[in-house]
Amino acid sequence: MKKRLSISDIANNLGVSVTTVSFILNGKAKEKRISDALTKRVQDYVKKVDYKPNQLAKSLRTGKSKSIGLLVEDISNPFFANIADHIEKMAYDNGYHIIYCSMNNDEQRAKELIQLFRDRQIDGFVIAPTEGLSEVINSLIKQAVPVVLFDRPLADVETHTVLSENMNGAYVGTMYLLEQKKAKRIGFVTTTSTQSQMKGRLEGYMKAIDKVGMDLLVKKINPSLTDDDIAQQLQSFIADNKLDAVLFATNYLAVDGLKAIKKYQIAINNLVSFDENTAFALVEPPVSAISQNIKEIASEVVRILLSQINGKSTQIEQVVIPCDLIER
Repeated sequence: MKKRLSISDIANNLGVSVTTVSFILNGKAKEKRISDALTKRVQDYVKKVDYKPNQLAKSLRTGKSKSIGLLVEDISNPFFANIADHIEKMAYDNGYHIIYCSMNNDEQRAKELIQLFRDRQIDGFVIAPTEGLSEVINSLIKQAVPVVLFDRPLADVETHTVLSENMNGAYVGTMYLLEQKKAKRIGFVTTTSTQSQMKGRLEGYMKAIDKVGMDLLVKKINPSLTDDDIAQQLQSFIADNKLDAVLFATNYLAVDGLKAIKKYQIAINNLVSFDENTAFALVEPPVSAISQNIKEIASEVVRILLSQINGKSTQIEQVVIPCDLIER
């Protein structure tokens, strides 16, 4: 295997000091009063041999890897994929690269990924935390590692958070079904998760239903069930409760709902999903959406994290961003 070229090799081959080569490669030639001729000689040689710096060694030397770890529940979920895309672009514009992974609601997997990123000397974490991560995230904070949580907070972790108005978003979506769609029996489909954003969406639905004195009709779906079992449970929930409208707590539950409607030919037209999906405008029945402001969430996440990395963060920020209702 061909030996990786080092700064020492370049210095020896050109007959100059390692320090001089390092200053030139790090853009400090003028600051250190290195001649233009020598600077050009080193730069031309580096280009000729296609030298690539050892990023790990550089991060150990400078204390910064110029990389950020992004951990989410499932990167294939449209919400997290869009968030990751915006964060990656904004971070890149500021000189940082993103390394992202899916935790799949697996506590042990999440802990291993966080440790892996720590071993790689990343400069900060952006995390949509799964349950059971309080201890490891608090450990990062104690070590002064920059951390921003988004999508859902952890009750026993005091750090920077960027959240959507989950309760108000679900309230607005439910009131839309009540007032605009004239629905009389509105069901709420959520998961068995106890995550705070799911609790907030349930509370928003309950607040709207309580306001008008209707029956609370809630179905909690275990995500580990098969597609057929989920479809059957949704069909029974809609039929048994004679629903004329459904609010889904997530976009993937709304997709499950559409599958059930098609499979069992359910006659229901009033559907709202928390979170958008590009298919919702194309399917029949169309699905209205409580859309989270993904670009603003990403912008706030990157701003707060870079502020920590650059030592400019003086107090914990908790940012809450309104959602938009997309009517269809």
